[in-house]
Amino acid sequence: MGSEAQEGRAGSVASSPSGLSRFVRSSLQQVFVFAALIAVYVFFLVVAPNFGSPNVLTDILLQSSTIGVLALGATFVIATGGIDLSVGTGMTLCAVMAGIFLGADYMNLPMGLGLLLTLLVGAFIGLINGFNIAILGLPPFIATLAMMMIARGLALIISKAQSIKIANPDYIALSNGRILPFVSNAALIFVLLTIVAAVMLSKTILGRYSLAIGSNEEATRLSGINVKFWLILVYVTAGIFMAMGAVLYSARFGFVQPAEGLGFELQVIAAVVIGGTSLAGGRANIIGTLVGALLMNTLNTGLQMMGLAQQWQLVVVGVVVLIAVFADNVRRSRAAAV
Repeated sequence: MGSEAQEGRAGSVASSPSGLSRFVRSSLQQVFVFAALIAVYVFFLVVAPNFGSPNVLTDILLQSSTIGVLALGATFVIATGGIDLSVGTGMTLCAVMAGIFLGADYMNLPMGLGLLLTLLVGAFIGLINGFNIAILGLPPFIATLAMMMIARGLALIISKAQSIKIANPDYIALSNGRILPFVSNAALIFVLLTIVAAVMLSKTILGRYSLAIGSNEEATRLSGINVKFWLILVYVTAGIFMAMGAVLYSARFGFVQPAEGLGFELQVIAAVVIGGTSLAGGRANIIGTLVGALLMNTLNTGLQMMGLAQQWQLVVVGVVVLIAVFADNVRRSRAAAV
């Protein structure tokens, strides 16, 4: 299920030499990303004290869940050749709304209803992004940059720039509980959502049309597909994943800080691109996104345990993003030459 949902999938791979070449490159990409994750982990085992503690691995899995779930939704967006810069602050706005819906000092709704409303908030953010891009024709960069600022401002306004406590133990258990020993519920939910996203990308019309739009939007439109509708649906899907990431993030701490989330978009995009999804669209890899999220959080955790200053951690993450984008350009150049 997971490997790569790409133009034509496995059926066309066997039918043409170029398809076989793409399949081989895809497999090598997955092996390379996984090998990079192992190499980074082993490196920090050597240079960072206490990195080998079982608690550290558990924390990496827990921390990866938020970025990972956000990245799953962003994979669909980037597969179309788009971008979503609002994913971090949009997540914060969803988390603030979850606090409003479920907080004892606010609406204090039943958890099921509060979660549903939170997902609807995320879907609405995605709907606005999709409308601005598909209907109004705004570039994805500009449309989602504007939403990034709007979401950040609304989160601060609604919360009155104060943290919101969510004391519901069942809500907190969504992230910190453990149905399975040594694995947090957040990590388990991340894996389950990865499976759902992989099926969506490779087996559903939404996934196939996302890749088709990213490969050649004009040809997709001329084939009779309502590109505008499906673009909107892609951004709504990303918004729902964003809301689920917000739930895992706020449940992990039991409170919401409305000023957080800015900068998450960098880690999300890095996780997606490192995992093998092309920024030019037309190629996406859900399992690669999972590994990319683990790699980013392993890197962040290891640098922290080495005592590297926060500003230098940002430099390292930025360099990783540049390397990932460069590698994507090289892959596309070689694919075009085949």
